[in-house]
Amino acid sequence: MGGSASLLPREALSEFQELTFLSKQEILLAYKRFSALLPKEERVAVCSARVPKSQILTLPELRANPFQHRICHVFSTSEDGDDSMSFEDFLDMLSVFSDSATSDIKSHYAFRIFDFDDDGTLDRKDLEKLVNCLTGQGEESRLSNAEMEQLIRNILEESDIDKDGTINLSEFQHVISRSPDFASSFKIVL
Repeated sequence: MGGSASLLPREALSEFQELTFLSKQEILLAYKRFSALLPKEERVAVCSARVPKSQILTLPELRANPFQHRICHVFSTSEDGDDSMSFEDFLDMLSVFSDSATSDIKSHYAFRIFDFDDDGTLDRKDLEKLVNCLTGQGEESRLSNAEMEQLIRNILEESDIDKDGTINLSEFQHVISRSPDFASSFKIVL
C-alpha cells in the first residue's frame, strides 16, 4: 500500500478526506482500485486521468447492479457525455455509497439515479424503467401492462403527496425516511 500512498499527494489525501465520507484507508484503497483500471502508461497521472465507463462497469460492485449505467451517468463529470470517470468522480460515487454517507445524501443520489430522463421528477416512464431494472429485462420476469400500471398507480398513490402525477425529490425523501433499511442497502463496499 505504500506505493499507492506515495503517488497520492498528502494534501490531496487530506482534501479528499474533508470532502467525502471516506477514511484515509478507504481513499488509498480507492486510489489503488482506480489506478488498476487505467492502462499502465496513464497510472503516473491518476488524479488527472479518466477511466472509460466500460472499465468502471467491470468493478464487481457495479457488474451486477441493475442501475450500473445510471450510476456512471450520475457520477460522471465528463463533458463528452461518455460517462467516463475521473478519480474525483470515482471517490464521489464511493463516498455516497459508503456506510458513512447520510440518508439525505443517499436518497438525493438514488433519486437522480432513478430519474432516467434527468428532468428532476420521477414520472410514469421513470417508474416503469425503475421497475423493469428491478425485475429484470427477460420476458419471464417482465410485468404485464396491467400489472405495471397497477404498480405505478400504487407507487404514485403512496408517494405523490401533491398529486401532480410525479414524484419530486422531497416526496421521494419523505418516502425513504419511512424506510430505515434504505440507507444500509444503498452502498458499495470497498
